[in-house]
Amino acid sequence: MLRFDSLDSQGQLDTGDQPAGMAPPRTQSLVERPAWKALEQHYREIQPLHLRQLFADDPKRGERFTAEAAGIYLDYSKNRVTRETLELLVRLAEECGLCGRIDAMFRGEQINFTEKRPALHIALRAPKGERIVVEGIDVVPQVHAVLDHMAAFADQIRSGVWRGHTGKRIRVIINIGIGGSDLGPVMAFEALRAYSLRSMDFRFVSNVDGTDFNEATRDVDPEETLFIICSKTFTTTETLANACAAREWMLRKLDDTKAVRKHFVAVSTNAEEVSNFGIDTANMFEFWDWVGGRYSMDSAVGLSTMIAIGPENFQSMLAGFYEMDQHFRTAPFQENVPVIMALLAIWYNNFFNAHTIAVLPYEQYLKRFPAYLQQLTMESNGKHVTMDGIPVDYQTSPIVWGEPGTNGQHSFYQLIHQGTRLIPCDFIGFCQTSQPLGNHHDLLMANLFAQTEALAFGKTEEEVRSEGVPDWLCPHRAFEGNRPTNTLLAERLTPYTLGALVALYEHSVFTQGTIWNIDSFDQWGVELGKALSRQIIAELENTDGQLNHDSSTNALIRRYRGCRL
Repeated sequence: MLRFDSLDSQGQLDTGDQPAGMAPPRTQSLVERPAWKALEQHYREIQPLHLRQLFADDPKRGERFTAEAAGIYLDYSKNRVTRETLELLVRLAEECGLCGRIDAMFRGEQINFTEKRPALHIALRAPKGERIVVEGIDVVPQVHAVLDHMAAFADQIRSGVWRGHTGKRIRVIINIGIGGSDLGPVMAFEALRAYSLRSMDFRFVSNVDGTDFNEATRDVDPEETLFIICSKTFTTTETLANACAAREWMLRKLDDTKAVRKHFVAVSTNAEEVSNFGIDTANMFEFWDWVGGRYSMDSAVGLSTMIAIGPENFQSMLAGFYEMDQHFRTAPFQENVPVIMALLAIWYNNFFNAHTIAVLPYEQYLKRFPAYLQQLTMESNGKHVTMDGIPVDYQTSPIVWGEPGTNGQHSFYQLIHQGTRLIPCDFIGFCQTSQPLGNHHDLLMANLFAQTEALAFGKTEEEVRSEGVPDWLCPHRAFEGNRPTNTLLAERLTPYTLGALVALYEHSVFTQGTIWNIDSFDQWGVELGKALSRQIIAELENTDGQLNHDSSTNALIRRYRGCRL
């Protein structure tokens, strides 16, 4: 077994008798830490300060409060922070043992302690020659064996060598998964659509609502369709229901069970169930227990992505991941982009009581990125107890939401600008467009820059009045400003940039979880609903069975039984 060397409250190794997988003990509550108490005092001092004043006091603030990694430039100058704020936040990270936790993750230790597993998504993008040892085995060669298997298969599909059961070329790929097995692939495909093979059609089915499957298959030919079934255990209820529907749909036309082997492949660890389904296990693409679903888009779960953009572009995406990994692992916290973003998120969440973060990509190809980050952030850090099992007495994960600009400007920006809630925002933009059209990109980026300026500085009633606006209207047209934003700017949305951007947010989430002393890699909160749904399914089918739920659930089940077709 892999020995788990736990970390003490300062992030130092403690090689005592603690059982493998146990949490690193915290001898001190987060809110009792010196840095936390100093931040509470500092917040009271800085809270009245306006960004107008901060910029007036430091004319070069916009150049000083920046950081850069893997081609991504972070401007965090429009945040309600000073150098002292950042020093105190960094001190908090140090007091919480962030250095030790980072090292433990990259060493392959069991930092997912409730499931007694490493969290080794960083191994998925490690280049050949690196060594990451788990239970005495270097996992990097295993990762590259799967990547080579994926590349060979992707080339066969893209070139037309792989044919369907009747000899027709595969033209439609339908990925069936849910959670990380869907959100990652669909986000990556949409983000990199400009790099995709346009002669092929890529679709994604996740919802157990039959509408999702029926709409995905209504206008395609089974003879030209390949299904990728993504399920680590090959037992996920929703995914298996859709997979069985897909098999029935295909067999209605092809009428030969042997056809399953030419029209279905699996991303899974359960060879027995994959074989029972009818899929040739030679076409099963493996991933491992140490890869969490929401961290898996660069594993075999990304098979649809590789088929769409090609193995070379997929490798470029992995290179972007790896570059950000190395920056996170080695850069001082004061210059570390994921750490800075994490500390700012904690600053607003825990001290300003700003409980949401808006992610606003000014790039249509990133339209699914906010939804992807919702799972990454809220499934990781939506926890109510510390790693010691003690209820937290502070807020953990913020609520993440968003929409591409400029659409959001005509939807919810009113609330961000003039509402009563403080909503920190991440703006994401690119200097070059993937789809040139007139001066559209200049208009797009002008809006991004204008929004961050308006949110930061606003417009006073006096300024509004000086424009000739009647007194009675001035309060309605004034903008308080002082609304914090990060701006992430890259040259262009490429596979490399996407990898770096995703890794940035992965490590930011991990940093926040470390400071809050929670396990960012388990997700027990989704299990209770799953267990109850399995019980209720049987009750819906057996109309004579006794119901033993609460009065509300019992009444709803009876009403459904009476009304369904």
